[in-house]
Amino acid sequence: MFCWAWFLRVSPLHLQLPRWVTSFDEVYYGQYVSFYMKRLFFLDGSGPPLGHMLLALGGYLGGFDGNFLWNRIGAEYSSNVPVWSLRLLPALAGALSVPMAYQIVWELRFSHCAAMGAALLVLIENALITQARLMLLESVLIFFNLLAMLSYLKLCNSQKHRPFSLSWWFWLTLTGVACSCAVGIKYMGVFTYLLVLGVAAVHAWHLIGDRTLSNVCVLCHLLARAVALLVIPVIMYLLFFYVHLVLLCRSGPHDQIMSSAFQASLEGGLARITQGQPLEVAYGSQVTLRNVFGKPVPCWLHSHQNTYPMIYENGRGSSHQQQVTCYPFKDVNNWWIVKDPGRHQLVVNSPPRPVRHGDIVQLVHGMTTRLLNTHDVAAPLSPHSQEVSCYIDYNISMPAQNLWRLDIVNRESSTEVWKTILSEVRFVHVNTSAILKLSGAHLPDWGFRQLEVVGEKLSPGYHESMVWNVEEHRYGRSQEQKERELELHSPTQMDLSRNLSFMARFSELQWRMLTVRSDDSEHKYSSTPLDWVTLDTNIAYWLHPTTSAQIHLLGNIVIWASASLATVVYVLLLCWYLLRRRRSICDLPEDSWLRWVLAGALCAGGWAVNYLPFFLMEKTLFLYHYLPALTFQILLLPVVLQHISDHLCRSQLQRSLFSALVVAWYSCACHVFNTLRPLTYGDKSLSPGELRALRWKESWDILIRKHQ
Repeated sequence: MFCWAWFLRVSPLHLQLPRWVTSFDEVYYGQYVSFYMKRLFFLDGSGPPLGHMLLALGGYLGGFDGNFLWNRIGAEYSSNVPVWSLRLLPALAGALSVPMAYQIVWELRFSHCAAMGAALLVLIENALITQARLMLLESVLIFFNLLAMLSYLKLCNSQKHRPFSLSWWFWLTLTGVACSCAVGIKYMGVFTYLLVLGVAAVHAWHLIGDRTLSNVCVLCHLLARAVALLVIPVIMYLLFFYVHLVLLCRSGPHDQIMSSAFQASLEGGLARITQGQPLEVAYGSQVTLRNVFGKPVPCWLHSHQNTYPMIYENGRGSSHQQQVTCYPFKDVNNWWIVKDPGRHQLVVNSPPRPVRHGDIVQLVHGMTTRLLNTHDVAAPLSPHSQEVSCYIDYNISMPAQNLWRLDIVNRESSTEVWKTILSEVRFVHVNTSAILKLSGAHLPDWGFRQLEVVGEKLSPGYHESMVWNVEEHRYGRSQEQKERELELHSPTQMDLSRNLSFMARFSELQWRMLTVRSDDSEHKYSSTPLDWVTLDTNIAYWLHPTTSAQIHLLGNIVIWASASLATVVYVLLLCWYLLRRRRSICDLPEDSWLRWVLAGALCAGGWAVNYLPFFLMEKTLFLYHYLPALTFQILLLPVVLQHISDHLCRSQLQRSLFSALVVAWYSCACHVFNTLRPLTYGDKSLSPGELRALRWKESWDILIRKHQ
């Protein structure tokens, strides 16, 4: 069986063809593989990095240098792209899933025929083959899901005969490792992890009630499970990110999403600009202030010569002061000078006088020398907030209000010194108690579409849009304006560096991954969870540039329908048995009953936890999201068939007839697999008539060229 799985999924003949980018996910993951090869930092909110690293490992083993433009489906792979190597690990995971399906049913103590049936169904399921043959992650996720289940079953069976033996420890540890790997591939892996934890918790509860075990023995069992199923997965998860961050050590395309401190920890990019800057901000320091929130885009506190219009479009008046905005690009007008209100000088003393939490400062715009100011005038687009400007003395009854109190929000003490990059600060206006804040609204054309900055007086509490950090920093040396302008245009070079700890980088990266907004726009092949069960949808992955050969994510409809029916039958039978047992009628021997319940908990439960949560998700969903749940359903199918044969067929004749029907059903499943094979492998060009004949449902999008 495994030899057939190897041939259908892993053989070079199948994997290296077609030599075109064959799906939108190959475009997606291929870009990240190239980033790994070049060690460029990237951020992917779809899941943890283990899956990406495994794909990159395949590219590394094949000698891929990362030089390929992953820009469209159908692009032909160049000679430097090792297609077979890039697709190898997903295919190997898909092939290994076949013998694991056999082992799982066997460890559940069902017959050899039932175990062989489960392996055969996984082997000939077209959608599983398609997903395993391409550079995708579902087959790897399914592999670790099955490995976690198999390891736990091996543990349970070792528990009965050799608890705390070497093999017992091996299977217990492997269960935790497999669960952590499943979560490390995709966040969906947490569903199976929670299922294993739930079943393990039930078994632990029974252990506590086992009076044949001493208290010390029970405690050892509980501690061993806690370490293997809780501590090891956490350590493994951190390890995935540690390796990920070690590999991606260079500045990449997603730097600006991250904080200044994170960017400065990468080679090149901001690190090249900020390397060796002074650590402590002092009076006279020249700084750029980056908003920590970074939404809708990362930006820096900015001002320019232009003023607010006298009258806004809605008829409201303004102060006509110099505009202050947040600008999403590096610019000389982003520089500000930290000034001591009691002194006129704009240079750093020797030795420097550091600015501390709670100090009163003035912020002088470097290029115009005007001071940051706010007053009781409504902001242009946020009338509930105050306008922020650089003060111009028009000799009218509007005095300057340019004193700001420094509030370091991540300080460790009340006398904390304001630090470059590391300190996150708020500026609290002394006169009005308003807090300098990025509203995020885009100003009209008179404000050059830059982002509005306001004074938030009625703040409900802490928010990142009110927090700023110094990104670029130098000690000012020139008191004359002309010399200072030349200084602001020159790069910073000092002799002091800083590093960010792994846990700080991990925490920020994890938070960004969980909060970054992905593109949830509707996709042509997106679908709903209800479409998956009935296979009312498919995904056209690839069409040959000149012939009608094509690859579709399309399931074996006989297996999908039968698996759903088996789940319904299992639930009905379980409810029936429970009702009768409540009446003290035991239709099954106790051993068979426990085996039936455990099989349902793992297989039917695995389907439920991997399927039902999608009804609560507000994201673009595709058919391949159902494959982990389907795999658990497939394992349940031969279990139900054997149960019907052993316990519901009353005579030998009934068993013989039922066995004949099962053989005929398996033959139908094999026939459907063979019929859909050209759409699974894309290695055969079909005529328009043959393609139309394969469109068994109106909702299936089978591609037919008009000129054929």
